[in-house]
Amino acid sequence: MPTKFAILGDGAWGTALALLLARKSADNRVTLWSARPENARLLRERRENVRLLPGVRIDDSVELTEDAALAVADANLVVSAIPTVYLRPTLRRLAGVVPASARVLSLTKGLENDTFLRPTEIVQEVLGVSDLAVLSGPSHAEEVSRGLPTSLVAASEDLDLATWVQRAFSTDRFRVYTNLDVLGVELGGALKNVVGIAAGISDGLAFGDNTKAALLTRGLVEMTRFGVALGAEAQTFTGLAGLGDLITTCMSRHGRNRHVGERLGRGEKLADILAGMSMVAEGVSTTRSVHDRARRMGIDMPITAEVYRVLYEGKDPRAAVVDLMLREHRHERAW
Repeated sequence: MPTKFAILGDGAWGTALALLLARKSADNRVTLWSARPENARLLRERRENVRLLPGVRIDDSVELTEDAALAVADANLVVSAIPTVYLRPTLRRLAGVVPASARVLSLTKGLENDTFLRPTEIVQEVLGVSDLAVLSGPSHAEEVSRGLPTSLVAASEDLDLATWVQRAFSTDRFRVYTNLDVLGVELGGALKNVVGIAAGISDGLAFGDNTKAALLTRGLVEMTRFGVALGAEAQTFTGLAGLGDLITTCMSRHGRNRHVGERLGRGEKLADILAGMSMVAEGVSTTRSVHDRARRMGIDMPITAEVYRVLYEGKDPRAAVVDLMLREHRHERAW
């Protein structure tokens, strides 16, 4: 029996997973929904996401539409691939279309600034759905769309749903694990972007591998400390949604947050960097959310604090590194 997937959001990641599902089985019916009619028209004309995934053809079996009702009708799974900054207003447009009984998988990484809500919490609040899962981990769309081996984690409080997602998405090039810690998986996907900006700053300052290794290691400590304080499981942060995603974000040429940091390290202004980007660097807004919450809760997050000062207070990136290096000496395992 055919399985229908409705993917909401025609960005790089939504497009890549539409291709993955369409190529996996001829029994899969995949619809890719565009929030903007002009985007859907261009995708239909070119059968290629020219701006975000150039050179990767969209299979003819993928239905491209701007009609939300058509996209979600009879869908076995609704997949939200909408960036956090656009998530709430876009979902409000769909509130009368997506039924409360729908199973929803979130691909979104980040936190809502004013509310500090995670993507699945926003989906639940706006759409009223309860069957929710999240798919996260080290996964650049550029590589997944070209069939390069990738491993992720599907998390849900309902293990049956997480297992269903695992089976639905897994291929010989796309391995999916399951996890019950939705909070930890979503926080990992958001927090790693803050460290990614720090790693990019290090690259922009022409620092070396020693610096990058220290940032990743101590950044993971901050991520875990923050997550555990909010109720997540520490072990989640050593998995694919934590350490795995952190490595990819901090090392890859595809990393948008690392790219922002690198240009900051070279002396460019944040406003100029963001104005020239076609994709969303979630870490910029996430840094503010996490910094404010950590300060209110008394959680020590020195890397996050310095990234915040560079982004929002105009601090010189080199001075931020010096201040990190000259912090009070302490035991490595001090929590």
